[in-house]
This record gives sequence, C-alpha cells and structure tokens, in this order.
Amino acid sequence: MDVFCSDSELGYLRSRTRFAAGEKLRLDEAYRLAHLPLIAPDHPDIIHSRPGASYRRGRHERIFSLVLPVPPDALEKSASYQELERDLRHSPFANKVAWDLLPKRRDKLHATICGSLSKDLPYRISDDARAALRQLGPLRVEVRGLFSGNINVGRLYLRVYPECRNGMNLLRRIQRSLGRPETDLYLVGLYNLTDHLEAAEAEELQEIVARWWDRPILTLDVNCLWHLGSSDDLVLDSFVEEVIPLD
Repeated sequence: MDVFCSDSELGYLRSRTRFAAGEKLRLDEAYRLAHLPLIAPDHPDIIHSRPGASYRRGRHERIFSLVLPVPPDALEKSASYQELERDLRHSPFANKVAWDLLPKRRDKLHATICGSLSKDLPYRISDDARAALRQLGPLRVEVRGLFSGNINVGRLYLRVYPECRNGMNLLRRIQRSLGRPETDLYLVGLYNLTDHLEAAEAEELQEIVARWWDRPILTLDVNCLWHLGSSDDLVLDSFVEEVIPLD
C-alpha cells in the first residue's frame, strides 16, 4: 500500500488563501508582476516592473530548476481531473480563467523541487548527486486539487503529496541530495485568473477548493526529473536542458 506524506507534514494548510466572507479576491502584487502581464497584457493593474525585481512585463533572466514532470496525457485521462475542470468551467468566474493558456503549457506541467538552481547558465548536477538520485530510485506521488495560495493569488494549482518511504519525504531527500533547502510545498501550476474576483465568485472558488481538498486526482510513478530552464514563471518559453533518470 502506498504511503504518502500527510497535510500535517506539508505546508499546504499553512499556505492557503485566506478567503474573507463577503469580500472580493484581489490578485496580489506577486501575481500582477509575474503572471498577469503574460496573460492579460492590457489589464490596468499590471505591475510592469519593480525596483529590486528582475521582472519586466512578466519576463526575467533564464532560470534553471529541478522539477517533477506531470504527463499531460495521464492527467487528462483522469476522471477526477475531468470533473474538477467541469466544476471550474461551470463556475461563475469561468470567464476569468485563462483557458487559452492550457494548451500552451500542456507539455510543461511540473512541480518544482529545487528552484533557482542557477541563472543564465545551466546548473551542473554533480556526480555524487546523480548517484544519490539513482540510489533513491523511482518514487510515487499523489496529485490532489485544487489549491489557491497566499502568494501569487490568482494562480490555481494542484498539490503533490510525495511518497513517504521509511519515514522520509522523498522530495526532501532529493533536495538534500543536491544540497538545496528542504521545502514542504510542491505545486503544479495549472490555471490562471485574468481578473480579480467579485465576492460571489470568490465564495464559489473557496467552495471548490474545499470540496476538492482531499480528493486524489492522479497517482504518478516518477522515473525521471527535468532540469528545466525558463525566462518566465509560466514556463511559456521553457526547455528541458536534461532529463535526470531516477534508476
């Protein structure tokens, strides 16, 4: 029987959007700087740039990360995923979801494990780290949905629950193998809002998030990771520098 990390071991509950009864859901500054310029370039609340940030209309220098790929065919065949998408398409805020973005990102769906490994030049994964990943071997994760966070408010995610093997979160083990900070959030960015939500729309989103919190979308056998480079947070211009096997 598969054993996955629980919410008590991960940061999803801590990092949720705090919806307020009767109030609008406003896209936050992080989202209006990094995401909104790419999906709604004429929106009046776009932040084109900000002192100390590298973003210029949603783009930045190329950044390389280690990510867990999510196969689109497997996701789209999931009956639960199909039901979740029906819920969103029939919601009162459906016209504020950037549906045209989905096919553009279809082959790039992923959850980041080690972000910002390097800038401009690809990160070199050491021989020792590669050996540790091979020794770890393939792993399983369970994908659940839906998630709206307290940063990048406006982006909707699926949540990844990693295999817990001998009491160890295997995604933390991967981070440790690369000498990177250990984290407890592994999110698959999927949907993007094009505008703030009115109070009734925000209430419906809150209900959808609650309804889907404990529902599995997909169980994945992970046999490889991607060394991914991109110049925007939606990975629209991304490319896979290297496929890293886990066996």
